[in-house]
Amino acid sequence: MTPPVFRFAPSPNGPLHLGHALSALLNFDMARSTGGRFLLRMEDIDATRCRPEFEAAIYEDLAWLGLEWEQPVRRQSAHFGEYRAALERLYALQLTFPAFESRADLARMVADRDVRERWPRDPDGVPIYPGAARQMREEERRTRVTSGGAYAIRLDMERAMEWTGPLRWTETGAGPDGETGEVAADPAAWGDVIVGRKEMPTSYHLAVVLDDARQGVTHVVRGQDLFWSTSVHRVLHSLLDLPVPHYHHHRLVLDADGRKLSKSTQATGLRELRAAGATPADIRRLVGVPA
Repeated sequence: MTPPVFRFAPSPNGPLHLGHALSALLNFDMARSTGGRFLLRMEDIDATRCRPEFEAAIYEDLAWLGLEWEQPVRRQSAHFGEYRAALERLYALQLTFPAFESRADLARMVADRDVRERWPRDPDGVPIYPGAARQMREEERRTRVTSGGAYAIRLDMERAMEWTGPLRWTETGAGPDGETGEVAADPAAWGDVIVGRKEMPTSYHLAVVLDDARQGVTHVVRGQDLFWSTSVHRVLHSLLDLPVPHYHHHRLVLDADGRKLSKSTQATGLRELRAAGATPADIRRLVGVPA
């Protein structure tokens, strides 16, 4: 039988904290207990925030925790051609469109709609796309694209759902409200999500499903904050004919105020804890993962 494949995929845009440690340790331990493989991936498409020194620090922190991973480490920044090809495929299926509104434009549009009735928000609390670029004439789109202005590439979610039909995934962990087992995807809750931009041929959603497929990842183990993002990922799996992994969403490590940890929270940073004398065994106890 083919061994299961797990991965830990941090963004090298800051130091690791206890929340990262929980996810990395769970992936590593599950791979080890099942005779599977453990991969490390750098999700570094954000060139303005991702830095080599943060990547080097990630390697150091993970090695200190006792983790070992296969080489080479995949970096998203080395695979823009693959992401661009996927965008072109979605465009050929007439499932994407360019949207030219700025963030300020979108904020004003949402504010205007909120006056009458609260505009829908996605599962992350962000207003779903309120614009009408989906209805723009093709000639106008081409003119706007060639004019040199900025634009986002959005997935026409309504049309995509007509293409895919109902979707589900197998959940061996639990969602925010205890959802587990066979879970029905709800892509409509996200609206017309961004899958790329003029200057960047991918988004988190597009890159992660392509990376997992290219690396043969069979089990995606990640925090509950990404539980409903799986709905978008299932749509992209279906549209791009990608294999569907099993999903296991785990609890989050929260701060004293009950909020998800931030990379700026020094009190929970692995480097700071190590400097204060913590051991790898201490980190396992702090995040509730047995040795």
